[in-house]
Amino acid sequence: MNITHFADGEFAVSYEESIRGSNVFLVQSTFPNSDNLMELLLMIDAAKRASAKTVVAVIPYFGWARQDRKDKPRVSIGAKLVADLLAVAGIDRLITMDLHADQIQGFFNIPVDHLYASAVFLPYIQSLKLEELVIATPDVGGSKRASTFSKYLGVPLVLCNKSREKANEVASMQIIGDVKGKNVVLIDDIVDTAGTITKAANIMMEAGAASVRAIASHCVMSDPASFRVQESGLTEMVFTDSIPYTKKCAKVKQLSIADMFAETIRRVVSNESISSQYII
Repeated sequence: MNITHFADGEFAVSYEESIRGSNVFLVQSTFPNSDNLMELLLMIDAAKRASAKTVVAVIPYFGWARQDRKDKPRVSIGAKLVADLLAVAGIDRLITMDLHADQIQGFFNIPVDHLYASAVFLPYIQSLKLEELVIATPDVGGSKRASTFSKYLGVPLVLCNKSREKANEVASMQIIGDVKGKNVVLIDDIVDTAGTITKAANIMMEAGAASVRAIASHCVMSDPASFRVQESGLTEMVFTDSIPYTKKCAKVKQLSIADMFAETIRRVVSNESISSQYII
């Protein structure tokens, strides 16, 4: 493919070889800025106009997913709007991973293959061979995800209860459960400014935890997230590579999800079961 940029910031996309009758898989996370989403929409439209047989959007990180409901008056439901944009552009299927809310799948009237980063994270946690392991969640909203991890690993679950005064700013936090002398692994889906997860880690270290690690699917890491992670009590911060991470932070580690998505694409093409590759 080729992208041509104009002086005013507009850009045009084109395929440099024939895709007539082909099954086209477009791999593009829609993280900010919005050029990533616009580029994907243009590529979908170009593929349909070039007589592609099917167009599948492979979106490891589905942007705008945090806007999944009207949580106050006069706001948009961004996740639904993006779903409509993709559908109107002409995709036949969506492959994504760890949506902020599972029910976003219902915004689409096409098949959605929703993958889970747990297929990468669980083997990694087991490889650490941690004694006195405890799974924790930095907020009550992620308790279902963390509970699934704790049941699979057969270890206790600890919750953090936080209150916010405004977006991206945590006012207070309390630990529900025992972390004294434990090796804690915090589970989350998105780390943006890292305020919540670093505060949870610091509170757990103060409560006597032996070590605190954090695992999250999507590495948004807006400033000053890298600085906060580096200065926090976290031993390491582990992400998938659904979003590229270019900043410098010695504690950040990324695990590849390429094999998982490649296997899913292969199974879609050959009409095999996708659910059989899920661990939990």
